[in-house]
Amino acid sequence: MNSIKPLAKKKEEKSSEKCPFQEAMDLISGKWTMSIINNLMSGTMRFKELERSVTGINTRMLVKELKQLESGKIIKRKAFATVPPTVEYSLTEKGTSLKPVLMEIQAWAIKQFN
Repeated sequence: MNSIKPLAKKKEEKSSEKCPFQEAMDLISGKWTMSIINNLMSGTMRFKELERSVTGINTRMLVKELKQLESGKIIKRKAFATVPPTVEYSLTEKGTSLKPVLMEIQAWAIKQFN
């Protein structure tokens, strides 16, 4: 009976330690995440531009992915007080630092699927 408590405590200790690799994978592992980041590599985009450029995504999913990327400080959101409201998205410095990673994934994909 006493041996169960220390094991549970060890699991708690392990879960409180964050693995940088796992954090990164959690942040960029969404189905649409890399497509969004890739599209924003070309510069700032308005919401509708981004929605049109990510083939197959629906509005609800785009909003969800953008919020997650914003909370991870990969993108920044800038809202303008216009009628109708205008919102622009761009990559942060952290997001831009993913460019070499995306380039490698694209090179790999071209080799594998062409």
